[in-house]
Amino acid sequence: MSASAATQRLAAPAIRSRKGVTPIVCLTAYTAPVARLVDRAADLILVGDSVGMVLYGLPSTLGVSVDMMAAHGAAVVRATERACVVVDLPFGSYQESPELAFRNAARLMAETGCGAVKLEGGQAMAPTIRFLVERGVPVMGHVGLMPQSVNVSGGFRATGRSPDDASRVLADARAVAEAGAFALVVEGTVEPVARAVTQAVPVPTIGIGASVACDGQILVTEDMLGFSDFTPRHVRRYADLGSAAAQAIAAYAEDVRARRFPAPENTFAAVRRA
Repeated sequence: MSASAATQRLAAPAIRSRKGVTPIVCLTAYTAPVARLVDRAADLILVGDSVGMVLYGLPSTLGVSVDMMAAHGAAVVRATERACVVVDLPFGSYQESPELAFRNAARLMAETGCGAVKLEGGQAMAPTIRFLVERGVPVMGHVGLMPQSVNVSGGFRATGRSPDDASRVLADARAVAEAGAFALVVEGTVEPVARAVTQAVPVPTIGIGASVACDGQILVTEDMLGFSDFTPRHVRRYADLGSAAAQAIAAYAEDVRARRFPAPENTFAAVRRA
């Protein structure tokens, strides 16, 4: 579904202009049905590499491919018309060189129609971000806790607790913003550091486990709707749809076994012969 004349899809510059104005609402989506629901309320939809864990049952995001991101990104863009859609560059698709990053980013933008890509990394990835932006690819950064680097960091741990760690996160955020990112996700970062980052950079910060100090917030939609057993501290459950779905499935199974379904109203009548 393309943007209609009455609905102008938000683009990266519009998201950037919201710095310090109105909190930016962000959620994930990987499928068309969820994307349609999210598009009604969100300013930005992230087709995250968390798709690997949420939909594919992978233990981390590291097994996600560019092909997977292209397929899910295209589905989300087709189903939406208002929100800015950002697609993650998965692990291994951009770290090798700026040229590789551009090829994969250009492919994702061409095949999905998304408005931007996101990549993880601070000072080390700043040259790559600059390379992409100078070639027409809007980039969202990602600092703090970086899921693609869990094997180096030793797991999913909050960042910014020590002075050295806090300085690193702040330096990473500044480098990403200076390189041209239009916004940056700040993940798993203690509140004083998230606040300092938000005050230090001229682009919006999107928090996930980084306190209300950020310019916007993002959650995995399946987590906040209760479709997942994943309940970290930073997630607020706004519904328990998983339990409701389980009850509905159990009721269907009972009706099938008791031959209560299909009922006459669910069955096609025989063709009457003249």
